[in-house]
Amino acid sequence: MKTKTLAFWAFFASVFFVSPQLFAQKIRAEKIGSKIDITIDGKFFTSYHFASNEKYPYFYPVNGPSGASVTSMRNGTYPHHSSLFFGCDMVNGGNYWQEGLDRGQIVSLRADIENLGEDKVVIHNECIWTRPNATAPIKDIRKIIISAAEPGIYQIDFDVEMEMLEDVTIRKTNHSLFSARMDPDLAVTAGGIMINMEGDIGEKETFGKSSPWMDFYGKRGGGMEGLAIMQHPSNAWYPSPWFTRDYGFISPTPMYWPEDDEKGTVLQKGESVKLRYRVLVHQGDHKDAGIQGKFEAYSKE
Repeated sequence: MKTKTLAFWAFFASVFFVSPQLFAQKIRAEKIGSKIDITIDGKFFTSYHFASNEKYPYFYPVNGPSGASVTSMRNGTYPHHSSLFFGCDMVNGGNYWQEGLDRGQIVSLRADIENLGEDKVVIHNECIWTRPNATAPIKDIRKIIISAAEPGIYQIDFDVEMEMLEDVTIRKTNHSLFSARMDPDLAVTAGGIMINMEGDIGEKETFGKSSPWMDFYGKRGGGMEGLAIMQHPSNAWYPSPWFTRDYGFISPTPMYWPEDDEKGTVLQKGESVKLRYRVLVHQGDHKDAGIQGKFEAYSKE
């Protein structure tokens, strides 16, 4: 009898007290032409776009658990805001951020899918930064890991290594590196909340301040939904100051606050810069989603 009782409790513990990874949702990826579609438990989550006529690769839509996108895709005022993306302006005279392919373009050379079991997908993407009548200043290699270890939270790990193919000077610019343009319904101007790790709220309090993470969320249906970006402590320029806008834009942007405004950011040929970001698309506010605790776990990885 004692043996049966112990066996019952062992079974009970295995069902109800296992790690969150056992409840991870199934991730699927399919490459269709110049994009990769991602589904989570059969629900469409995002597409990673890398067409040769695009300014740079980007994610759109980025659907929250509700099924609606938490990001937006280009508008008349800011046509260079492409949902969730990585780029930079003022690079050796080129512009790898704003519209106009002749000014500069981040071109995908290859994009491959690696499946790691049922609960994780990896996209390997190699890109070259190029523009007409100029040598390519940068090559980057991206490792994008998509997972969903618990209900109500989808995760994108965006790791990128930038190799300088020549001496590179990035002039002071607010258009740099990893960025998200939020859906207008979630913007501060529409009643949403933008908050950093220190509890600063809104553009007035967060603009230009260094912080490990930023969360942006608002009302959707009967609840809340949003997107957080985390900077890994191993990053160059960590923690970068944030360029924030109440209309729905967040970006940890080191190039807008260089040590020397005249010189900007100078990188040598052969130098590599490694950057890691984690995106959490989540239900609820930053406390409901446990953003601080998840950052602490991420910082130890």
